[in-house]
Amino acid sequence: MIDLRALREDPEKVRASQRARRADESLVDALLDADARRRATLATFEELRAEQKQVSRSVGKATPEERPGVLARAKELAEGVKAAEAESNEAAAALDELLYQVPNVVADGVPAGGEDDYVVLRHEGTVRDFAAEGFTPKDHLDLGEGLRAIDTKRGTKVSGARFYYLTGIGARLELALLNAAIDQGLANGFTPMITPTLVSPQTMAGTGFLGAHADEVYHLATDDLYLTGTSEVALAGYHADEILDLADGPLRYAGWSTCYRREAGSYGKDTRGIIRVHQFNKVEMFSYVPVEEAEAEHARLLAWEEEMLAKVELPYRVIDTAAGDLGSSAARKFDCEAWLPTQERWMEVTSTSNCTTFQARRLGIRERGESGTRPVATLNGTLATTRWIVAILENHQLPDGSVRVPEGLRGYLGGLEVIEPA
Repeated sequence: MIDLRALREDPEKVRASQRARRADESLVDALLDADARRRATLATFEELRAEQKQVSRSVGKATPEERPGVLARAKELAEGVKAAEAESNEAAAALDELLYQVPNVVADGVPAGGEDDYVVLRHEGTVRDFAAEGFTPKDHLDLGEGLRAIDTKRGTKVSGARFYYLTGIGARLELALLNAAIDQGLANGFTPMITPTLVSPQTMAGTGFLGAHADEVYHLATDDLYLTGTSEVALAGYHADEILDLADGPLRYAGWSTCYRREAGSYGKDTRGIIRVHQFNKVEMFSYVPVEEAEAEHARLLAWEEEMLAKVELPYRVIDTAAGDLGSSAARKFDCEAWLPTQERWMEVTSTSNCTTFQARRLGIRERGESGTRPVATLNGTLATTRWIVAILENHQLPDGSVRVPEGLRGYLGGLEVIEPA
């Protein structure tokens, strides 16, 4: 959640953030009013409770003549304290409800607007000219079926639309990709983690995934648990209600998990193949840092994502995501989008978000400093995921339907250089 003190000191900054996100600006004034009411009711409760304690202590000192009056006053105050406490609790609950509706304050320099208002920061790699090479590229599903690597027909038969099997070399290719990501994480100080994929409502809400995009999340009502769409959720919850020691540097985790997304609202989008599916695997970076270091850590996460993309030799672009397309927790997000030859478009393959102290405030994650404790900053970034197979197959295909294995993955596939059609 946002910092209430910062809101009081500079409400216009939060209003500007809401405008940039195309979100409800009136929430800021409602939040200020709720905060003022909460502080006023709390002050009244504490004043009455202090008076009640004072009167209660005076009962024993009162004379027999004074005692009935003192007891009557003590009873009156007890009733008043009870009512004031109820009013204070109600005001606190109303404040919390509003706090959970306000997304993180966007960072300076984030483009305003919606999904199409991103800014392209740069392009990397060379897009192949298949026409100059003399053949028409096949899409990833045709290639995957020819290589007996992807089976969507049986995935649909068993589980329904947007499910699939990775078979043979397809399964090996995903494991190679994810193991390469874990190795890179290890080389850069990340602790590998196999994370839970079912989490409590408190953890899911604490990371900001039960807001505007709650319809993307699978909920198991019988157990009141949520299936995670990214290991970010479990990694954020790992240190909930803890005080961390960051004196020796950031805490960094690389979480390997299966991820689940309902893809609500994506009817008709990317229905072919494995671009937009309900279940996939991913290695996610997650960092806990002092807030002053968050921007620098964000740049490092992006650089590590690009290092992975270089290993699989994909042409891509980096975009600065517009405020209205940020998740509720993110203050800034950079996406890397790989070129998809058969659709002649860019497809997101990584994203990295700086969530500043937003998640940590909700989850009670602090660090100890010279002047006490304070919330930490949390950041996350994709290191590899199933969707990369789409871009790898299409960008490295050969005229006969075989696929060249990027050099960065060959060591994970026994030195295999070319995947031949089955």
